[in-house]
Amino acid sequence: MEGTKPAKRVTWTNKQRALVFAARGITFHARHLMNDLKVLMPHAKSDSKLERKEGLYAINEICEMKNCNMSMFFEMRKKLDLFMWLSMVPNGPSARFLVQNVHTMDEMRLTGNHLKSSRPLVTFNKAFDEQPHLSLIKEMLKQMFATPNMHPKSKPFYDHVLGFTYLDGRIWFRNFQITDQTEGSLVEVGPRFCLWLIKIFSGSFSGNVIYENPNYKSPNQYRTELKIAASHRYKAKAEKNAKKAAVEIVPKEDEFDEIFHTITQDELKQAG
Repeated sequence: MEGTKPAKRVTWTNKQRALVFAARGITFHARHLMNDLKVLMPHAKSDSKLERKEGLYAINEICEMKNCNMSMFFEMRKKLDLFMWLSMVPNGPSARFLVQNVHTMDEMRLTGNHLKSSRPLVTFNKAFDEQPHLSLIKEMLKQMFATPNMHPKSKPFYDHVLGFTYLDGRIWFRNFQITDQTEGSLVEVGPRFCLWLIKIFSGSFSGNVIYENPNYKSPNQYRTELKIAASHRYKAKAEKNAKKAAVEIVPKEDEFDEIFHTITQDELKQAG
């Protein structure tokens, strides 16, 4: 018909891409968590492990070559402690977290299930709006995990919820399948993990520290405190045992000790 405008074609305009990879030396448990997060993010790209001799600033160049404007980077310390970086490339900001209580999908084997590359509902509790640094973390997590509209690899519907809850000074992550939209019933899918914020930097993997968590305790400090507490328990137990050994045990005199006493000749002479 004349005078009618053609329908505007919806195109993929939000072309955000996230680079998700790790440093060399991570354990299989951390690698499985990283792969689970890649499954939840159809806009994620991967790369080979970063060599230890290369600095963190090299990640900005890798993101530029991969045409990514966000990065999620995992690194391991002492094969025990897992750390995660979230960064907005190339101008920042960036945040470093300690990852705790990691449980992967294969490890839990929950009953929930949702289609791969479907769009998630990213939810946050009210605590993220109460402090400025949490509002910044909320925006970073939202840009990182929210699937861009009309992404070629994404499904055009919502069937799962990504929940971020700030509680006890940590950020708890859960992934639920939407089983019934009318009743709002959910079934957990996985993975599970907990993020403990360490620092927020003004730049991408660099820059001035704009926030530092005063309640953060490094894993090395925590293990040292456990060893000191164990040594105190050992010293207290050793002192208790030493006090028991120092007490002299004096046997009681028995009135029947002299029944079997044999009288000698000297005793007879002294008696006579």
